[in-house]
Amino acid sequence: MTARQTSRSEPTPQHAGPPAPQAPSTAAAEQLSPAFPQRAAWGTVAPLRAWQAEAIDRFRELDARDFLAVATPGAGKTTFALRVATELLSTGQVRRVSVVCPTEHLKSQWAAAAERVGISLDPSFTNAQGRHGAHFDGVALTYAQVAANPALHRARTETEPTLVILDEVHHGGDALSWGDAVREAFEPARRRLALTGTPFRSDTAAIPFVDYIAGADGIRRSRADITYGYGQALADGVVRPVIFLAYSGLMRWRTRTGDEIAASLGEPLTKDQTAQALRTALDPDGEWVPSVLAAADARLTEVRRTVPDAGGLVIATDQAAARAYARVLAGIAGEEPVVVLSDDAGSSDRIEDFARGEQRWMVAVRMVSEGVDVPRLSVGVYATTTATPLYFAQAVGRFVRARRRGETASLFLPSVGPLLALAGELEAERDHALDRPVREEEFVVPEDALLAEANREEKASDELALPGFAALGSQATFDRVLFDGGHWGTEADVGSPEEQEYLGIPGLLEPEQVTTLLRERQAKQAAAQKDQAAAARRRAANAGVDEHKRRAQARKELSSLVSAWSRRAGTPHGVIHTELRSRCGGPEVATASTEEIEARIALVRKWFVGGR
Repeated sequence: MTARQTSRSEPTPQHAGPPAPQAPSTAAAEQLSPAFPQRAAWGTVAPLRAWQAEAIDRFRELDARDFLAVATPGAGKTTFALRVATELLSTGQVRRVSVVCPTEHLKSQWAAAAERVGISLDPSFTNAQGRHGAHFDGVALTYAQVAANPALHRARTETEPTLVILDEVHHGGDALSWGDAVREAFEPARRRLALTGTPFRSDTAAIPFVDYIAGADGIRRSRADITYGYGQALADGVVRPVIFLAYSGLMRWRTRTGDEIAASLGEPLTKDQTAQALRTALDPDGEWVPSVLAAADARLTEVRRTVPDAGGLVIATDQAAARAYARVLAGIAGEEPVVVLSDDAGSSDRIEDFARGEQRWMVAVRMVSEGVDVPRLSVGVYATTTATPLYFAQAVGRFVRARRRGETASLFLPSVGPLLALAGELEAERDHALDRPVREEEFVVPEDALLAEANREEKASDELALPGFAALGSQATFDRVLFDGGHWGTEADVGSPEEQEYLGIPGLLEPEQVTTLLRERQAKQAAAQKDQAAAARRRAANAGVDEHKRRAQARKELSSLVSAWSRRAGTPHGVIHTELRSRCGGPEVATASTEEIEARIALVRKWFVGGR
């Protein structure tokens, strides 16, 4: 039987029984938008995207019980999975489908997509029912639902030959009780199709039904059967390019021991102090949050000039912060944001209403972001203390789904080393690594702990409620723009013309046009700073300050910084000076101007806080 035949009347080779109630259509599945539930991105003319067609060919070729597809958010994993499901149902290889996903909202989304291709899934199925109605082809479940009664779902799986689709399969890590439950419930499945759009878990808990292969270094890493990363999808025009706008600023806080500390966000600090500085920045009563939200709203206004329905999303740490951010945004945007809390009744409805509407802003809490599939989201604010690669990738994934040519995404970040590093590595493809050595000083938060925290009532964060800790004040400063692995711009005041130059980048641009504009803006900013420095020199000269002493001090400081970086990076001094000249311009230090030397000093300082 060919892939396009839709009849399910042929007897199942190993299982006899009455015909199924639905008639899944592979033809309908092929006509489903490659980016379902939204229309295909610009330039997509074939029924399936190239990677989807390749994945289906690979699935047929392997003909294996387990298949793992890793594809960047927005690439069309749902369409691929439903195309496989219709083929397996049509050829009688399976008779039932179970979809397992992280959230209640995604259950409804999967059911709606499946209905389009003739597969009827029950998203309202409860464990108390015991079995789904005869008019359904299967069910949509959450991982929590499976964990609550794995024996029930094992019995359901054994009753009929079943295809199990494990959406965002990284949630099935063995360290969590969910992992054991998923393995017990679906071990009897005829076929298992695992999907993920993230670099898997940040911890080393194994994921059920995923193969791990030992490398030359002895570390076992997950093996995907098909991989379609962000870099490839960006080159294909399937996803949007992401512009990261990082904000620093002065933070003041009181520690649990009563000490008062003042430090700039992103400067070299201890691990605890970095975390405290970040929590201070995210305090809604300080000045950092309102300043960054105002900048993000200004960016959204610019994007909406060419994309009128563009929306924004703020990802908060807890309910209290989310509500506070919403109040601030209402005053800035002149419109009440949609607030989505995962334990609130009707949260899925609010997400869907926002997706279909034209409201400016939505505020969500933590892992709710993974269930948010709103392709019109174009601007985001990462206002949470969670900084694992998995969570960061999930957050970025909310903004990358492309709808038309030239759309860009903008994500506002606190300027702290871990987040800047993740932003700079957006295109890196990762496998899930077991046996990974962990340094004694490194604290790895298990993903199951994050998930459990996200699925509880989401009251005030434990971190923010530490006894004795108090945020005393915060100010925001524009730090830099990160795009395509590069850094653009230098520090500027919030509301300054320099900041506005970056906030005003048009909302519809090709990636190469973004790079060109950023280069032009940086050159303009550098020229303005040079003029300001020249004016300062004239003022200094009029005040009797000796210019050659200023230059000598700058040379001495640069030499000291280069020596320190050489020790840290293991790079010869000459190589460092060459790179500084390449990136900042100007001749060798001996003949460089004071301003050129000071520009190199500023660049090396940024390297020490993760800005390389």
